[in-house]
Amino acid sequence: MYTYKIRLQREAEGGFTVTVPALPGCITFGEDIDEAIAMAREAIALYIEELQERSEPIPDDADTLEYSLMLESV
Repeated sequence: MYTYKIRLQREAEGGFTVTVPALPGCITFGEDIDEAIAMAREAIALYIEELQERSEPIPDDADTLEYSLMLESV
């Protein structure tokens, strides 16, 4: 089992672009949050499958901590 953090970015024209920071180039899109998450699962699975076919190591986010910081002004 692998753990991945995903980032959903709301797009001005609608929908969400999804990136997977641990998997460079793993990007997908969904019309709403549920579809974006489902598309991310599929994109991650295909990315991992490709890495396995190439016998490359599979990165994982299990030990990665993530924080959000807000700054009022700089």
